[in-house]
Amino acid sequence: MRTVLLLLASNVFMTAAWYGHLRFRQVALWKVILISWGIAFFEYCLQVPANRLGYGEFSAAQLKIMQEVITLVVFIVFAWLWLGEHLRWNEAVAMALVFAAVVLASLPTGRAPHAHAAPHLPHAPALGGSVD
Repeated sequence: MRTVLLLLASNVFMTAAWYGHLRFRQVALWKVILISWGIAFFEYCLQVPANRLGYGEFSAAQLKIMQEVITLVVFIVFAWLWLGEHLRWNEAVAMALVFAAVVLASLPTGRAPHAHAAPHLPHAPALGGSVD
C-alpha cells in the first residue's frame, strides 16, 4: 500500500509539473520550465522510494504498469478540476484497456519476482584489456 500511495503522490507532482502551466500561457516559457523542474524534483523524491520499496513485492514491469495507470487517473482528475476538460468516450475506453493491462500483468505466473536482485549482466572488460 505504501508503494501505491507514494506513486499516487508522485504523480500529482508530475502532472502539476507537466500540465499545470497550461492555465498560464502568458508566462514566459523559460519561467514555466524552471518552475516545472522545481515541482518535478518532489515527484522524484516520491517516485524513487516508491519503486525501491515496491520492487520485490512487484516486478519492475508491474511497477511501471501500475505507475502508468495511476498517472492516467491523476491526469483525468487534474484535467477535469484544473483545466476544465471532460473525459471523452474513446479516452474512457483507452483507460479501460490500460486497466486490463494492469490486471493481466498482475496475474500469477508461477514465478516470484527476484527480491532486491539485479539481473545478471556480463562484466565489461577492463580498460585497455582485450575482448575474447
